[in-house]
Amino acid sequence: MLLAQISDLHVKPPGALAYRRVDTAASLARCIAKLNALTPRPDAVIMTGDLVDRGTPEEYAHLKSLLAALELPYYLLVGNHDAREPLRAAFAERPELRAGGEFVQYAADVGPLRVIALDSMQPGQSAGALCDARLDWLAAQLEDARGRPTIVALHHPPFDCGIAHMDAIRLAPEASTRLEALVARYPNIERVICGHVHRPMFVRFGGTIASAVPAPAHQVTLDLRADGPSAFSLEPPAFALHRYDPRTGIVTHHAYVDDADGPYPFHDPGGDLIA
Repeated sequence: MLLAQISDLHVKPPGALAYRRVDTAASLARCIAKLNALTPRPDAVIMTGDLVDRGTPEEYAHLKSLLAALELPYYLLVGNHDAREPLRAAFAERPELRAGGEFVQYAADVGPLRVIALDSMQPGQSAGALCDARLDWLAAQLEDARGRPTIVALHHPPFDCGIAHMDAIRLAPEASTRLEALVARYPNIERVICGHVHRPMFVRFGGTIASAVPAPAHQVTLDLRADGPSAFSLEPPAFALHRYDPRTGIVTHHAYVDDADGPYPFHDPGGDLIA
């Protein structure tokens, strides 16, 4: 089965640009067209937070209108740019968004995978957190999914990535330590997936792999200096495709939104390698 992951959509009100430069709505529309055109098609799309830019009802209405073109089932998570109640109001037909009480968190079956969506946002703050209630909820969900291939999804990375201004607003270290200890108790967790940093990243975490994805619009500039400035770049937009096979577990590919030249054959019609 195939699970697509997009993150950090940062949808603005119609006609508005992010940071006065980035047309995030147009970028999302191109990404949706690419997802719809994939062969084979993903079984579902998970969106790991920062769905909109300011958490306003107008932005969520715009997001919903854009997602109407997506021909695949999808799941929504919240990030630090989101707001829970405006999201729930805009997507009132999605009961899972209220299943976690105060928090936007839930579990869903996507083919053979159990996907657990975890709420790491703190209203009014950029950094992420996991309180006792959220960690207890996750522990119960993991116990229910024991023995099943499972993905834990949240917005904030529970690890340092080396980009200083993003590490300053990652998931709180104490919460990350507790999350890692909990994940380590369940060897059936195939992956911990997140967003927030607008870059592809992989790291060992709790006996499994934690990964993050590029964004469908702008990317955080790759600058690993300790004093690197907070900046973004218009690198090629991309998303992740998590391919699950029970023989190998999850293999992750990163796919670019915009078409590139090709494909060209490696071999001529007679089967010989083209020199």
